[in-house]
Amino acid sequence: MTERVAATPAALALLADIQADHGPVLFHQSGGCCDGSSPMCYPQGDFLLGDHDVKLGEIGGAPVYIGGAQFALWRHTQLVIDVVPGRGGMFSLDNGRERRFLTRSRTFTPGEMMSLES
Repeated sequence: MTERVAATPAALALLADIQADHGPVLFHQSGGCCDGSSPMCYPQGDFLLGDHDVKLGEIGGAPVYIGGAQFALWRHTQLVIDVVPGRGGMFSLDNGRERRFLTRSRTFTPGEMMSLES
């Protein structure tokens, strides 16, 4: 089955560390303002989802959302959450861990797109 969001082993390991410290979390793909286009990680309940946010799926038990307008532009891509050295977004739970989440993407094949739309 084709997934709209996936995670690398490094991302799942960092996520597990964060969940051990903070409990259930969620991701929201930033729209490119203050923190660029980083996937932001928040405690569940601390981030208010909007009416137009779209749930892409889950990684490591954490739901991943994106704004509706951004989803319309990126619906043909799979988002892959990865980890790189550096500081996370100011309000994201990866901040201060010297590793941060990063979104990579790949274009779905025509067959994958058909399976997502059916």
